[in-house]
Amino acid sequence: MSEGIFSPIILEGLAIPFCGTALGAACVFFMKEELSHHVQKALLGFAAGVMFAASVWSLLIPAMEESAHLGDFAFVPAVAGFWIGTLFLLLLDHIIPHLHHKTDGSDEAEGPASHLSKTIMMALAVTLHNIPEGMAVGVVLAGWMAGGGDITPGAALALSVGIAIQNFPEGAIVSMPLRAAGEPRAKAFRVGVLSGLVEPIGGFLTILAASFVIPVLPYLLAFAAGAMLYVVVEELIPEMSAGEHSNIGVLAFAFGFTLMMALDVALG
Repeated sequence: MSEGIFSPIILEGLAIPFCGTALGAACVFFMKEELSHHVQKALLGFAAGVMFAASVWSLLIPAMEESAHLGDFAFVPAVAGFWIGTLFLLLLDHIIPHLHHKTDGSDEAEGPASHLSKTIMMALAVTLHNIPEGMAVGVVLAGWMAGGGDITPGAALALSVGIAIQNFPEGAIVSMPLRAAGEPRAKAFRVGVLSGLVEPIGGFLTILAASFVIPVLPYLLAFAAGAMLYVVVEELIPEMSAGEHSNIGVLAFAFGFTLMMALDVALG
């Protein structure tokens, strides 16, 4: 088990999403101003599209394939796990403070302290929402490591790459507003990077618990899908649609969705 955990595929699968967050946070060193509202809409829409496609092709469909032995009831673990994941994120949203990040410019008139506070809340929200993404990668990698016939290294890599792609704008959306609020670039970068650290940690812990994961793999795959789609519907879609020019977010959503779909099919 220990050699399997530290195999190149496992390490790459855990590292790739985190690298996406770090690269996004690094934008703070190359861009002088906070991301424009139009760019934020596009990035949020793109992330939502990637997460939506990953939830379907990388999580829900494999969950039902893993339950094929149930025949006409192969959908049951997927439905049950999906609802558990949705309700779990709903519970976390009530327990841990979070804030819808405004993209319509309504917070521009507020002072630097208020802006900084809201930016920190946004970082907490992104960190919270990275938990199910890390679990999703860990569940898929654990399934592959255990010899799940319907989970290939390519499928696991596709999910990792897809999450890394949508982590890039998340890293930027955390670090850039911190810099705009007056924080040093290095500190803004560190906060952006730390917001993604929960992903490889969560994924690694999930793999360590593989002996418990495998018997309920279909439920856990669907759980991750439910949690990720909760984030898409509750957080990302409302933000990308707020105010004027909502079509920017919609087009970015479509691009992210088709890109992740193509990656999953091509690599899976």
